[in-house]
Amino acid sequence: MTTSLLLPQKPVTEPEFLAIGETPERIELFDGSLHVTPAPTPRHQRLSTRLAIALTPVVEDAGLLLHEAVNVRVGTDRIPIPDLVITGEIDFDELVIDASAVRLVCEILSPSNGDTDRVLKSHYYATAGIPWYLLADPVSGTLRLFGLDGSAYTEVQVATPGVPLRLTEPVTVTIDPERLLPPR
Repeated sequence: MTTSLLLPQKPVTEPEFLAIGETPERIELFDGSLHVTPAPTPRHQRLSTRLAIALTPVVEDAGLLLHEAVNVRVGTDRIPIPDLVITGEIDFDELVIDASAVRLVCEILSPSNGDTDRVLKSHYYATAGIPWYLLADPVSGTLRLFGLDGSAYTEVQVATPGVPLRLTEPVTVTIDPERLLPPR
C-alpha cells in the first residue's frame, strides 16, 4: 500500500505536525519545516538493532527505558526522531517525549542526512539539555560519545571496531563496535 503525503508549503506548528498522525514516513519538525527521510538502509538498521540489544539489559537494570525512533520535543516546533533514546519514566500513550525525560540520544549517520545528525540535531539536543549524545557511523563502525558541557557537546570518547566504548552514564556498559556491524 502506498501512502500519499501532501505536505504544507508554509511553516508548520507543533499542533499541525501532530495532526498529521502516524505515518509510515519518517517526518521530523525543524523550526516549522517538515523533514522527510526515506527508510534507513539495512546496514543502518542492523547497527540500530544490535546497539539496542546491547543496551536493553543495562538500561532496564538501571531503571531506565530504551526507545527506538520516537518523537522527542527539543524545543518549540522542534521534534526530531532519534534512532535510539534512553529515558526516565514517560507516558507511553503520549505521541511525543519531552527532552527533560531523555538521558541519552543516539543518531546513526546515513548518507541522506549525515550533516543533519552531526550539526543540526546535535545543536538541538544540546540546547534542550540532553546530557549525552551518541553518534554512530554504520560504515566505519565508529561510535562517538559527546557529553553536555554548558550548552554544547564536547567529545568524551571515540570507539572503533576492536576499541570498545565504555559508558558509565547514564548506564554502565562496554560495547565493541565490531559486534554492531554486518558480517564481512
